[in-house]
Amino acid sequence: MADESTQSIVVDAPADAIMAVIADFEAYPEWAGAVKQSEVLSRDADGRGQEVTFTLDAGVFKDVYTLAYTWAEDGLAVDWTLVKGQMQRSQKGRYALREEGGRTTVTYTLSVQLMVPMIGLFRRKAEKVIMDTALKELKRRVEAL
Repeated sequence: MADESTQSIVVDAPADAIMAVIADFEAYPEWAGAVKQSEVLSRDADGRGQEVTFTLDAGVFKDVYTLAYTWAEDGLAVDWTLVKGQMQRSQKGRYALREEGGRTTVTYTLSVQLMVPMIGLFRRKAEKVIMDTALKELKRRVEAL
């Protein structure tokens, strides 16, 4: 299995507002620069996306992949795993939220294994850029709403 990378960011919003943006998969193409299309294939009993397909174009990395989501009962975390992808062998990720005084720390953990081998140094740098961009775009979107 691939190594995990973790990054965090503080967002000036309550956890439920952040989780609402994370759960609104249909809106990802509006604010997540690399996501060109998203489609919710199935929903859980609470109406949240359970299986979602994404079309990603991050310059040199392009993929169409489906993720399966598991939502924490307390509303403070969501985990996902790869169901299928064109360029990925596996993906495991998590957003965990910790709210304190109206601000929330969002911790993003990601592990991706590509079909083609990539030198560890380049893979870690790519993961850092992907995670950094995702967290900054999430923060911008939530704070703008």
